[in-house]
Amino acid sequence: MEESRQEEDNKPFEFKNRIDLGQLQSSVAQIKSELGRVIIGQQDMIELLIISILANGHSLIEGVPGIAKTVTAKLLAKTMNVDFSRIQFTPDLMPSDILGTSIFNVKTSEFEFKKGPLFSNIILIDEINRAPAKTQAALFEAMAERQITMDGHTYEMAPPFLVFATQNPIEQEGTYRLPEAQLDRFLFKIKVIYPSLEEEIAILESKHHQRNKNLESLVSSVLNANQIAHYQETIKEIIIEDNLMKYIAGIVHNTRSNANLYLGASPRASIAIMDASKALAAINGRDFVTPDDIKKVAPPILGHRVILTPEREMEGFTPDKVITQIMETIEIPR
Repeated sequence: MEESRQEEDNKPFEFKNRIDLGQLQSSVAQIKSELGRVIIGQQDMIELLIISILANGHSLIEGVPGIAKTVTAKLLAKTMNVDFSRIQFTPDLMPSDILGTSIFNVKTSEFEFKKGPLFSNIILIDEINRAPAKTQAALFEAMAERQITMDGHTYEMAPPFLVFATQNPIEQEGTYRLPEAQLDRFLFKIKVIYPSLEEEIAILESKHHQRNKNLESLVSSVLNANQIAHYQETIKEIIIEDNLMKYIAGIVHNTRSNANLYLGASPRASIAIMDASKALAAINGRDFVTPDDIKKVAPPILGHRVILTPEREMEGFTPDKVITQIMETIEIPR
C-alpha cells in the first residue's frame, strides 16, 4: 500500500487544459507542414501570420524583394478553403478599383453596386505603400470595422476578413508613407530577414527538384471558414490573469510617457497584445497566457505604432530598440 502511494507521489504532474486545444494545435501543425513543402525557413513569419489569423488581425509584412513574402502569404491563404483576392497596389490605383463602384443597369433603370476585389476573405495586397493616400484611406473602414459604406449603404465583409500586405523598406521612389491610422489597424508588422546559408542551400535544392511544378498545387487546404471562426472564438476563452493585463497596460502606457518617443501606442495596441498572446498560448497547447507569450508578441505589435522623437532618430535609435528597453524596464509578473 505504501509502495503504491510512493509511486503515485513520484509520478510527474499531468497538466490538463480546461479548454480543449487538441484540434486547434493539430490544424496549426498541418498548416506549418503544408507550407513546409514549399517555404524553407521563415518560421517566425509563418507563426506570426498564423497568430494573426487566430487573433482575427491583419498583418503587414516588410522585407526586401525575393525573400518569399508574397509567396508565403499566398500559400498560407491556400491552406484555408476560403475566398482569396490579390491586389497589386500601384500609384494610379483609385479607391473604386478596390472597393467597387455603382454601375447603371439599363434594364432596371437603377444603379447597382459592383463589389471590388476587397470583398473576399483573405486579401493579399502587394506593395501596399505604392498607392496614394486616398486609396490607402479607402482601407480604413474595412480593416477596422470589417464593413464598407458606399452611396449611403453599408456592406458587411464576410468572415473571416483578413488583410496581408507586403512592402519593401528599401526602395522609396514611387512609394507613399502609410498613415499612422492605417498602421495602427495592422496587428503585426512582420520584418522578414534573409535566409541563413543552410536555408539558402536548401532553397536551391528544393527549387531544383520541383522543376516547373506549380507551387500552389503542392499545398492542400486545411481549414474552412467555419473552423477558422470556431478557433477565433476559442482564442477568446484563453485565460489571462489580472496581473498580466496590468503588465500589458504598463508596457503600452510606458510608450506614451517615454522620452525617446514622440508618439506612443494606443489602447488598440493593448488589446492586440492580449489577443495575440492568447493565440500564441493556444498554439503552444496552453489555455492560459504567460509573460513569455506577451514578451514574444509585443515587439511586432508595438514597433510600427510608435514614432521616435527627431533627436533620437538623428542619433540612430530605432523603435525596436526603444521597445526592447521598455520591455526590460517593466517588472515581469511572477
